[in-house]
Amino acid sequence: MERRPEFSRDQRAIEGLPIRLVIALVVGVASLAIMMSMLGGVGTISETEVDVEPVPVTVDADTSTDVELTVIGDDGNTVSEATVIVSSESAWLDSAAKGTTDDDGQVQLSLEPELKQGQRIGTLQVDIVPPTNSDYVDDQANTEIVVIES
Repeated sequence: MERRPEFSRDQRAIEGLPIRLVIALVVGVASLAIMMSMLGGVGTISETEVDVEPVPVTVDADTSTDVELTVIGDDGNTVSEATVIVSSESAWLDSAAKGTTDDDGQVQLSLEPELKQGQRIGTLQVDIVPPTNSDYVDDQANTEIVVIES
């Protein structure tokens, strides 16, 4: 007659159990962290970054120039009722120029930038304040207007 081992007296069966539980717990927590980070990005999907397309992109210094600025979301749609602010950066404006886009997402601003003595090229900064009841955001740098010596 073959004798079967009695599992109630066998102490070896429990030796590998704690380490397997720890490994399963670590893998489970890591998987949960990955899933939560994927779900964490779901709320930001509805936000659309905006940028501006100035025409012309380059303007002459010490000359008054009308610049047409079109605000466009990264979804390709124009943005109406956005406030566009053009201010000094490495080129100088007497005061910041501001306007609100129309239904076509466009605003026209008259700019008369100046360059410092000896400076041949400079830029004007363009900031966008998206409409308040929209999912548009302006978190990244926008296209700049380049000012050149005339």
